[in-house]
Amino acid sequence: MNYYLGVDLGGTNIIAGVVDENYKIIARVTSKTKAPRSFLEIGKDIASLCFEAIKQSNLTINDIPYIGVGCPGMIDPEQGKIVFSNNLALYDEPINQIIEDLVGKKVLSGNDANVAALGEYMAGAGKGCKSFVAMTLGTGIGSGIIIDGKIIEGFNYAGAEIGHTVLQLNGRACTCGRKGCFEAYASATGLILSTKEAMEKNEDSIMWQLVKGDIRKVDGKVAFDANEKGDMAAKGVVDVYMVYLSEGIGNIINAFQPEIIAIGGGISQQGKWMTDYIQKYVSSRVFGRFGRKQTEIKIAELGNHAGLIGAAMLGVKL
Repeated sequence: MNYYLGVDLGGTNIIAGVVDENYKIIARVTSKTKAPRSFLEIGKDIASLCFEAIKQSNLTINDIPYIGVGCPGMIDPEQGKIVFSNNLALYDEPINQIIEDLVGKKVLSGNDANVAALGEYMAGAGKGCKSFVAMTLGTGIGSGIIIDGKIIEGFNYAGAEIGHTVLQLNGRACTCGRKGCFEAYASATGLILSTKEAMEKNEDSIMWQLVKGDIRKVDGKVAFDANEKGDMAAKGVVDVYMVYLSEGIGNIINAFQPEIIAIGGGISQQGKWMTDYIQKYVSSRVFGRFGRKQTEIKIAELGNHAGLIGAAMLGVKL
């Protein structure tokens, strides 16, 4: 049995774990990231977590071939550097070398969304296919694209940013600096903003009851829950949201024609009715709609474990 060590480095938490060749997590340990601080300080915590995960797995460092790390931001995997990470407030950090010096093992690194996509591709919703896109509907829209077993990163490692393709010219302001991005409408943040706007225009909406009169408590579920109760204002929010989400996914299909697109994040808990809606919407609109085969829309399967499993598998030949 082969064992691999992965690290999922996030803006809030650091997770390290040992994963076997069947993608089963043998041990998992975590600590707070405590950003912003130097990467050397973060690296020391990563090293401690790695050694603890190995210990809990009843293994030794010699049983581990390398350490795989998923990190937010623009990551250069060839140089082993964080080019820039706004979540960690880090710039031009030699992430691989720092961890290698602390742990004594070769380190492989990649963007966290790409690494999570790799996890789903190898062990989750994309298992067995050749072309795959994973997207996470969270604060923004994280995405990873894998074609013929290769992560598509772009020549400067800042590609596959599906969330920053424009759906509406001069639309909502996006955190990237542009206006009208897919992310501004179809992320959980975008949905929450749309929900609040609808609530402010409809004081009798059930949505107010669901948040007990406190608009600050609005999350990505409120509009969906109120819609199920027959609230018309909520229905308007959900209808528009689903069109934006479906149009963005249609753009992905037109650009890449992947076999599978997997959707993760809290909003994906809406489940089958959501994927059925998107599947029906895109099947009548995408350029390749007359083809014999069509892209399948699925819910991601690995949840919060995708990043850890993907990081652990960074050195495994696809």
